[in-house]
Amino acid sequence: MNLAQAESFIIDLLAQQLPSNLHYHGLHHTRDVVNASAWLAAAEGITDGESLNLLKTAALFHDSGYMYTYLNHEEAGCEIATQCLPAFDYTPEQIAVICGMIRATKVPQKPQTHLEEILCDADLDYLGRAGFESISETLHQELLAWHFIQPEEDWGKKQIDFLKQHQYWTQTALAQRQPAKQVQLDKLIQQQSTLTEP
Repeated sequence: MNLAQAESFIIDLLAQQLPSNLHYHGLHHTRDVVNASAWLAAAEGITDGESLNLLKTAALFHDSGYMYTYLNHEEAGCEIATQCLPAFDYTPEQIAVICGMIRATKVPQKPQTHLEEILCDADLDYLGRAGFESISETLHQELLAWHFIQPEEDWGKKQIDFLKQHQYWTQTALAQRQPAKQVQLDKLIQQQSTLTEP
């Protein structure tokens, strides 16, 4: 597989074709997930070169479906990967592993393999690290722009519900991200209780 060429291809395509009002799911998010997945893979002891390349490829393609659709973008991303990656010498078996990782990121996440767990945790790494508030606000603005939520809806409550149902999968994320995620959740719950006090 030629990862360098595949990376150059998909980065150029995303830069050109992702909608400009993807305030959260833009190219910056893809780059963030690539970096987070590399960090997690190293911490999780993934050293096999092919596994690392498949993981990076999945991270690069995981939100490519947003070029064509918002809902079910994971499936669209798999179609893009299936169509494009043979040109970069990826085998059908390798593409199947990549698509498994992409599909696993669909919320609610249901990873079946260690690599799928790593990509899922990388995709939502921001929930448990510095910058949570500003990043979550970009998601808020995106959902407003795409009319998936209304201005009068309670964003704080939606975040609380999401954080409560979300779980990290890898030992690294559970140790390094879960505590800060819990702090964010407690903070949001406290803010909500203040807002609802008579």
